[in-house]
Amino acid sequence: MKTVNVKERVLEAAQMLFSKNGYNAVSMRAIAKAADANVGSLTYHFGSKANLLREIYLRHTGPMNQRRMELLGEALRIENKETRLVAILRAYVLPAFSMSENGVGGGAEFTRMRAVMTAEGNEDASAIIADTFDETSRAFLRAISGCVPDASTEGLLWCSQFLLGSLYYALINPGRVTRLSDGEVDGSNRDVAIDQLVEASFASFSNLASKEDVNQ
Repeated sequence: MKTVNVKERVLEAAQMLFSKNGYNAVSMRAIAKAADANVGSLTYHFGSKANLLREIYLRHTGPMNQRRMELLGEALRIENKETRLVAILRAYVLPAFSMSENGVGGGAEFTRMRAVMTAEGNEDASAIIADTFDETSRAFLRAISGCVPDASTEGLLWCSQFLLGSLYYALINPGRVTRLSDGEVDGSNRDVAIDQLVEASFASFSNLASKEDVNQ
């Protein structure tokens, strides 16, 4: 049986506790206890709780962001703006699902932790989230803007915010779709979820261009 080292146990325990209780309420002592380690080992490996959180983010989001940028590069070679926009949105959504399945993207637990961290508004967490995602997010916003060039910055940002929120919820709570449909719709069907997210987001972003045309 494979032995999990102390550092790995600490990362897993911290992610689990952060996803359930948030960042502020979880102490280094609580993490050490959950990891069957001592507080000194946490300090040795990570130095601080903020550094521990940063490592959790980096280990999951590094590969996901890399895949997103690879797919974005492919999407940007498409000439037709509508087809390109669909490909850009898929480039953003697809890695979150595929990497959550194989564990690289952290799965539902990490996605839940991200949602909790965002809502909590802790300065350490906010800085880590910005460092981890802002560069990639700006690249996608530029790419989407190129597909709807008349859209306002405000509109683009709000639509991207709604896309992110939808993505969070689709990953965290697919059972709600199944429950509300009385089993008619399988909320855990990854391919359908991706298609629905992309379709809804495409309509949202495309509508920005039509709104600008009406206002001119």
